[in-house]
Amino acid sequence: MSELSYAHGTGTTELLDDTIGRNLDRAVEAFGEREALVDVVSGRRWTYSEFGAAVGELARALMASGVAKGDRVGIWAINCPEWVLMQYATARVGAVMVNVNPAYRAHELEYVLKQAGISILVASLSHRSSDYRALVGQVRANCPALRAVHYIGDPSWDELLATAGSVTVEQLAAREAELSCDDPINIQYTSGTTGFPKGATLSHHNILNNGYFVGELVAYTE
Repeated sequence: MSELSYAHGTGTTELLDDTIGRNLDRAVEAFGEREALVDVVSGRRWTYSEFGAAVGELARALMASGVAKGDRVGIWAINCPEWVLMQYATARVGAVMVNVNPAYRAHELEYVLKQAGISILVASLSHRSSDYRALVGQVRANCPALRAVHYIGDPSWDELLATAGSVTVEQLAAREAELSCDDPINIQYTSGTTGFPKGATLSHHNILNNGYFVGELVAYTE
């Protein structure tokens, strides 16, 4: 039997061994009425309690859409609140969120969709001169694993959220109980400047500890 091992430097601070979902639950419990996310462009704001509820709704919608533990869910979007919600929601259901570079052209998009085995893609409508819906249309026939695309700011996004009611809070909790902090929940691709992009896989453990120690380094307060 093989087991995971951890190695770290001389610091005395213990590493976090939460899943992202459990870590968020603790933040909601401790700081529920504090602001968690602010979108300056649209003026939307979420407290930790509101953010946790929105993440839960999206996580249940993903489950209702057939997303299983380990499934690849792509995010092809500019900076927006839905990007943050997707990372938390996919982590809560044990899916692997695949970051797709907003600058990709059709051939790069097709490569990542196929190479990562993305089954559901969430995308912006456009970025600069790129019409994302048109680009997806160019490659979708060549990506047999891709079964659904939802566009942020489009009725298809609302249709995704509308499915959340068919999955209970208890069913989501049961899914989360199956998860470990060592489970993979994110794939980030390199730029691919000298060839096709390479994917690096990150776990709950990777992402939480990276965020925590960056916060420590820059001396964030509560």
